[in-house]
Amino acid sequence: MNGSQDPGARPSTPLHVPVLLETTLELLAPSLDRDEPSVVIDATLGLGGHSEALLTRFPGTTLVGVDRDPEALRLANARLAPFGDRFRPAHAVYDAIPEVLDDLGIDAVQGVLFDLGVSSMQLDEDDRGFSYSRDVPLDMRMDPGEPRTAATVVNEYDVRDLARIFRVYGEERLADRYARAIAQAREATPIRGSAELVAVLERATPAAMKARGHVGKRVFQALRIEVNRELEVLERAVPAALDRIATGGRIVVLSYHSLEDRTVKRALAARTVSTAPRGLPVETDETAPTFRMLTRGAPSAADAEVERNPRAASVRLRAAERIRGDSRDA
Repeated sequence: MNGSQDPGARPSTPLHVPVLLETTLELLAPSLDRDEPSVVIDATLGLGGHSEALLTRFPGTTLVGVDRDPEALRLANARLAPFGDRFRPAHAVYDAIPEVLDDLGIDAVQGVLFDLGVSSMQLDEDDRGFSYSRDVPLDMRMDPGEPRTAATVVNEYDVRDLARIFRVYGEERLADRYARAIAQAREATPIRGSAELVAVLERATPAAMKARGHVGKRVFQALRIEVNRELEVLERAVPAALDRIATGGRIVVLSYHSLEDRTVKRALAARTVSTAPRGLPVETDETAPTFRMLTRGAPSAADAEVERNPRAASVRLRAAERIRGDSRDA
């Protein structure tokens, strides 16, 4: 995955440039670079850039690559074929990590990576419908086998629901105004393409607010999150992944907007902070934290990386290590 939230013009960078690659490898190294075999999950496989680096750097590691997009799995399979059975692909949404591991007979893993957001391939291919700066169908499905598209949301959601997703998922100040404008426009004919939708948003945007950037940026982000249930899935996925990490194992999460990062921060805080009542003189097994944070705050990419790969501009990284309490330890 490569999580740009700005599906604009085609990038000048290569098709897939893994974000914060060296930092990710360094954070996972203590749990994977060991004498005994280890397992790492790439929960957002995409085109396999991070996975290829992990399999190369850690020859004793087996990687489980999870992705909901069958085309991404096909391309990643070809890329990672030289690693043989050290690469185990799985067509699933990443909140199904427990089921994927159960199917493979794996109780606990030593590493987990989430690289959230839309992948480079999805972003750059017009027929996937993620762009607001090129005229493409309103699709935005990460798994093309799912029935609901962005066109479904735009044309069938009522005004209140449209305003809600624009406000919550897009953090859009003009959410109500845009929802009303879409509802009025679709009465004449359904809105099927990105150019049609952008035109509706343009007409509904006060002149004084057009200087803030492309009118479609926040609305398209909100539609993508709604179509793919991204935040709902993420709220389930991170705790599910944490449950399967062995003691000494680590998790690294790359987020690309504040809603993702907030969800990740909450999930990690629940495992890294004592739940004992204030003033309790002794920490019990039930209240002691089971993970420790490896990062202070949410570090971003260095200027040099952003210059090489503009899609790294909005990344925020969080990482943690299990320190105790793993009932599934191998």
